[in-house]
Amino acid sequence: MELRQLRYFVEVAKREHVSEASEALHVAQSAISRQIANLESELGVELFVREGRNVKLTQIGKHFLPHVETALKAIDFAKQQIDEYLDPERGTIKIGFPTSLASHTLPTIISAFKAQHPNVTFHLRQGSYRYLIEAVKNREIDLAFIGPVPSDDPDIKGEILFIEAFSALLQAHHRLAERERIDLNELRNESFVLFPEGYVLRNIAVEACKQAGFTPEISSEGEDLDAIKGLVSAGIGVTLLPESTFYETMPRFTVKIPIQIPHVKRNVGIIISKHRELTPSEKVFYQFAKDFFSVLERYQ
Repeated sequence: MELRQLRYFVEVAKREHVSEASEALHVAQSAISRQIANLESELGVELFVREGRNVKLTQIGKHFLPHVETALKAIDFAKQQIDEYLDPERGTIKIGFPTSLASHTLPTIISAFKAQHPNVTFHLRQGSYRYLIEAVKNREIDLAFIGPVPSDDPDIKGEILFIEAFSALLQAHHRLAERERIDLNELRNESFVLFPEGYVLRNIAVEACKQAGFTPEISSEGEDLDAIKGLVSAGIGVTLLPESTFYETMPRFTVKIPIQIPHVKRNVGIIISKHRELTPSEKVFYQFAKDFFSVLERYQ
């Protein structure tokens, strides 16, 4: 059983088409077909069946696929570790992040790290709160910035980097727009613009409103920060967002007002898997992130 046979098998299984796998791998179709036939002969089973121009996994092929993917991930990780032990300054780090940290926090830490370690490269993946946690567990990414840091997941190790407050974002002509601070209860009769169900920032906002004594009326939803801010700017409603989302991205015709009561906040941190050792370059970045935000906290 050869490594290339397993890679060809996974690619064809994902695409369900030999010619598409051929293009992706830059290998002749005949070579892929031949190697998969050799693999099937060695295993003594059929892994694919033809359906028109496509190919589909057989039942045994479906059982075989996740084991092969796990094995290939382990081999790739081992190769990465060898490469990085030879030269930790030339590693590649796969980092996940949520939309709320995309405009300021992530660029700031990446830029600072690259200034000291210019030959380390990054693969960046934006995703939802739940996706980031699962991707770290499944080794799809090496680590992730996230807020808040999960505290009850037995497979995740989290490190809090900083704590940030939430503020209300109002249209510039709102009745409370001239205030320096507000109590959240003063927005009880407003329409809210929030993220959809399942987004952690929505949960934080709704829970904060309940703590203030009311359930928010959600009139509109947006799946990204620009959409939510745009709706507020248009006078569709108000919203609650963390401080890191306001850096350099305050939309026109809006004002940001701190919330006095209750004190709405979240922690932001970095998570890794408890069941996977970090590579040398990942260890360097992980420690750098902790030290970087520790220094910022002392000077704020």
